[in-house]
Amino acid sequence: MELKPLLIANARLLGGDVGSLLAVGGRIAAIDPAERPEGTETVDAKGQWLAPGIIDLGVFATDKPAFHFGGITRAALMPDSGPLDGAGLVERAAKGGKPDLWVHPLAAATKGLAGRELAEIGLMKGAGARAVATGRGRIADAGVMRRVLSYAASLGLTVIAHAEDEGLTHGAVATDGEMATRLGLASAPAVAEAMAIARDLLLVEETGAPLHIRQVTTRRGLDLIRAAKATGLPVTCGITPAHLFLSDIAMGDFRTFARLSPPLRSEDDRRACLAAIADGTIDILASGHDPRGPEDKRLPFAEALPGMAGAETLLAMGLQLVRDGHATPARLFDLLAANPAKLLGINAGTLAVGAEADLILIDDGTPWQVDAKKMAAWAGNTPFDGMPMQGRATMLWKGGVRIR
Repeated sequence: MELKPLLIANARLLGGDVGSLLAVGGRIAAIDPAERPEGTETVDAKGQWLAPGIIDLGVFATDKPAFHFGGITRAALMPDSGPLDGAGLVERAAKGGKPDLWVHPLAAATKGLAGRELAEIGLMKGAGARAVATGRGRIADAGVMRRVLSYAASLGLTVIAHAEDEGLTHGAVATDGEMATRLGLASAPAVAEAMAIARDLLLVEETGAPLHIRQVTTRRGLDLIRAAKATGLPVTCGITPAHLFLSDIAMGDFRTFARLSPPLRSEDDRRACLAAIADGTIDILASGHDPRGPEDKRLPFAEALPGMAGAETLLAMGLQLVRDGHATPARLFDLLAANPAKLLGINAGTLAVGAEADLILIDDGTPWQVDAKKMAAWAGNTPFDGMPMQGRATMLWKGGVRIR
């Protein structure tokens, strides 16, 4: 079946000026075209925002209904399920969502994610892996981490790392502070994050290899990233909305939906994270999508597994950053799409001519309320349960084909 040209008219491009976009053959052909090809299908956006489809970096499950609800057209899958430490597993994962969702597998850095022996990263790249990841934990052995960085860099791949020093965080379920003390929870100092980041930045300085810290959630950690960028080190970092909008107060009443990894931080750290969005230190905003069923969450806080269903709230929380003045619409879609695309080496994530026509229309004013019991995700473990939201995706296209 031949793909018809697509014209989306009367749209606010990236939330800015009203214009139109033409897609031909699955790619963006023109912005504000003077002519349209014969047989073009036209969609009147009626003033809604037109943006590139969200590229969600670092999800733990392929959850297509949740991704489509949230405007996500591509997802980079963490290697923990499996784990993804062999070419066959990576190839199978890459086929998981097609044709209406692209899954980009992240190769396990070490065999079994055990942190000891390098996995077959080259073979996994050939099978479709777009980056290398350490998984839910970091690689404790500095020698192994150095080899992972060097080998991945030689293949043109970025290493995506978790940043918590396990010597400090072992057995902990919260961050040191008044809330952890009041609840009687085992906790670890927030500096565990900065200590892990500091070691890996020294290894980047030594090897010249690109590194992405998947979640940086503390003032000390962000200061280290900021300083490293100022010296020209090839380092980037990300965050999820939970650490931008919630502090450890959200753990009150032992709410296991607020049991996350890294754990929620102090209000001071939360404000530092918002400042790092505003000043450009943080490069990527991701959902951290990790749906957990009642068997994992309906437990005492210390026994519940960390994780949240984040795909459906990612866009709405991003729009809140715009309303609160922490980001412009263009900056928001750098965080959600352009920067993840750059890290993964894919021609998507922008409204540039020649890019893949992965597109979303957004009604930025639609009010709705998060309801964990009614979410599209296969589990509704969201720390934002019950919160009012504003803005949602109304239409999605993948390669110029409408998927919602």
